[in-house]
Amino acid sequence: MKSLLVTGSSGLIGSEVVTHFSESGWTVHGVDNNMRADFFGPGGDTRWNTQRLKDQFPSFHHHELDIRDRAGVQNLLKELRPDAIVHTAAQPSHDLAASRPFDDFDVNAVGTLNFLEATRLACPESPFVHMSTNKVYGDAPNEIALVELEKRWDYADPTYEDGIRETYRIDQCKHSLFGASKVAADVMVQEYGRYFGMPTCALRGGCLTGPNHSGVELHGFLSYLIRCNLEGKTYRVFGYKGKQVRDNIHSHDVVAFMEHFIAAPRQGEVYNIGGGRANSISILEAFDLIASISGKPMQHEYVDQNRQGDHICYISNLDKMKAHYPGWDITKDLQTTFQEIYQSWLARTQAS
Repeated sequence: MKSLLVTGSSGLIGSEVVTHFSESGWTVHGVDNNMRADFFGPGGDTRWNTQRLKDQFPSFHHHELDIRDRAGVQNLLKELRPDAIVHTAAQPSHDLAASRPFDDFDVNAVGTLNFLEATRLACPESPFVHMSTNKVYGDAPNEIALVELEKRWDYADPTYEDGIRETYRIDQCKHSLFGASKVAADVMVQEYGRYFGMPTCALRGGCLTGPNHSGVELHGFLSYLIRCNLEGKTYRVFGYKGKQVRDNIHSHDVVAFMEHFIAAPRQGEVYNIGGGRANSISILEAFDLIASISGKPMQHEYVDQNRQGDHICYISNLDKMKAHYPGWDITKDLQTTFQEIYQSWLARTQAS
């Protein structure tokens, strides 16, 4: 029986990894210390998800470990020597990074290095999948000429009709401290692949979403927006007239790509993983879609100040992913994704 180690196993992507690989017959070891609750308070708590995974999968083993604990990480990898590693643990918020810069860098950059080096020492042949972010491009995508439509911004330059490619520059722009710490991790993942010949990849995620997300205002765009609609809370829109666009990918499709990479790994690759143009949506459009599902109007207020380093319009180009792994494609559209998140929040609200 193959074994997989996943960090951030109680988070959105991590828990989807646990579910998918457990159901596929793998022994899965999860590393999570619920630091999301430390970062975001009770709303970010993921203990409910940890317990759900323990109850649901007998082959799942939870490890209460801080990824900044270098000796602990090395000891765990030496003991387990897993057949694959999926690293999803992170401090994910732009805004929080500015107020807690050392925590942000130690988790995102140093924590990633801890796992890369521990993998190199214990099982260098095991594929290492790192959940990076499109924020490694900083605000450079905002330099692309845009056209303003009724409810969204879009690219005026036809070069970007299908989105941003992996060759887009990542320096000489503003990232937020979060973006900068993720750049450090992303480049280190590439370097361990290229320098040491290890099978590694960095997945530069757009908006990753799904029903198991503990969305909060500082992180988790769709999950938090849908929760606000369900509970009748006011959603704050930060700048860009609410027309800022993101492409959203369901956690199921993210993990399906990881499985393809693990089965046929490459060295030091980067992929822009998102929903692509078909799954792109602006905040104003998202208000309309959730209102059509819930039957409730969206309560919102506008703050005339965008977040530092925030993208105006970002759509992932999926051509490289599909070229390298032609068996993979998007399977969950926006309507399905919204429905699933809404039903999940509804169930959690009723349960509490």
